[in-house]
Amino acid sequence: MSHGARVIRTGVSSGGPAAPPPITVASSSAGSDVELMDGGYFRSCAGMLKVAQMISLLIGFISVNNSSWTDYSAYSFFQIVTMCDLVMILFFYIMHIFRVYSKLTCVSWPLAEFLHYLIGTILLLIASIVAAAKSYNITGLVAGATFGFLATILCVISMWSSYKVSCITQSTSK
Repeated sequence: MSHGARVIRTGVSSGGPAAPPPITVASSSAGSDVELMDGGYFRSCAGMLKVAQMISLLIGFISVNNSSWTDYSAYSFFQIVTMCDLVMILFFYIMHIFRVYSKLTCVSWPLAEFLHYLIGTILLLIASIVAAAKSYNITGLVAGATFGFLATILCVISMWSSYKVSCITQSTSK
């Protein structure tokens, strides 16, 4: 039975000695920095959305922190929720910039980020409603609650886009 001609490649050609292997040049430190960081994430919609969330959470926290308030439990809850959300968004932002998700494959990063946004958005909405209800028309407290609501809207947009991207990825990979 003939299965057709096979080509066997060797390191030595029939015409003479083997050619030396190609020389690989070590990459410079500038080249390794490009591989280490994802520069495109800074300019992406998801990256700019995370920055907007962090800024609105920080402004909301500073507004409430620098105001005089009487209801300690309501505004301390608001401050805790805004700082926890800010730290977690910063964590996911750094994770995307340095491509940690590709190195730690034991964690489902899209699911972790989606759950963070789901829980964080619910807590932030509750904290913003309570802060707005207990503001007593004090300017700093109203501003803090307003930026809390803005951060809530931005978190909903991120959660929606995260879910949309993961659904599209799953449906195209089948």
